[in-house]
Amino acid sequence: MLTQEQIASYHEKGYLGVEGVLDAGEVEALRQITDEFVDQSRAATESDSVFDLEPGHAPDNPKLRRLKSPVAQHEIYRSTLHHERILDIVAQLIGPRIRTNGDKLNMKSGEFGSPVEWHQDWAFYPHTNDDLLAVGVCIDDMNETNGCLLVIPGSHKGPIYSHHLDGHFAGAVTTADFDDSAAEKIELAAGGISIHHVRALHGSLPNTSPHPRRLLLLQYCAGDSWPLVPAPDWEGYCRTFVRGEPSRHIRVADVPVSMPMPGAKVGGSIYATQTVLRHSTFGSVKAAQPT
Repeated sequence: MLTQEQIASYHEKGYLGVEGVLDAGEVEALRQITDEFVDQSRAATESDSVFDLEPGHAPDNPKLRRLKSPVAQHEIYRSTLHHERILDIVAQLIGPRIRTNGDKLNMKSGEFGSPVEWHQDWAFYPHTNDDLLAVGVCIDDMNETNGCLLVIPGSHKGPIYSHHLDGHFAGAVTTADFDDSAAEKIELAAGGISIHHVRALHGSLPNTSPHPRRLLLLQYCAGDSWPLVPAPDWEGYCRTFVRGEPSRHIRVADVPVSMPMPGAKVGGSIYATQTVLRHSTFGSVKAAQPT
């Protein structure tokens, strides 16, 4: 469970790192299954509905950068989504009724793993209120050299920046009117979890270390938050609950919304969508401060 100081820090900064949420046995089980998926990806020659491949991926040198919808791929990820210690922490931040609205397993191969440019998750999936967050379960140690998450503290209280380029959704901030030198690192040992608010500006650097950085990202939202896009049917909405019961009573908050429309020219994953950008901002982020 979180302390009052941790809860206050999350609401002030828009992110939090919590050590030791999963034990060593749980981490090892996640590693074993994740290694199996990396091994399976050797047979893939291009990205598909399960595997998102790095440039240079080959059977003898697999470079899997994302396992898509891991909760649907294996019980180990499904059980982590429903992990009681994780849900207890999430409940302290967004309330006792909790839905899930997505999941992915992002991987950065040693000495290669792709960066993810500055973005706000809210730009991808706005809801009727912004009590949404993402939990990152560290399958490996996560630090600056292997591409840890960087977050702009307090950005969750600010505007929704443009994520459009040439009139289409680009999956990353396309304006330069924020101070990325204020970025703070989320560094954690394996078994820890990162938490970031849906409106927080965040991203991650390439992996320059010889060690992998694998992060299971589980998205949660308050039970009274209804997605604006894509709009679900009632049965689909009910199936997303991981704690508590569905209700027809939806909460609408006065929060800024920018729709991800017209849609991206390149789809499939955030990595593919961001390929339309004309320059990388993350390669030059050097001033990340310790948290």
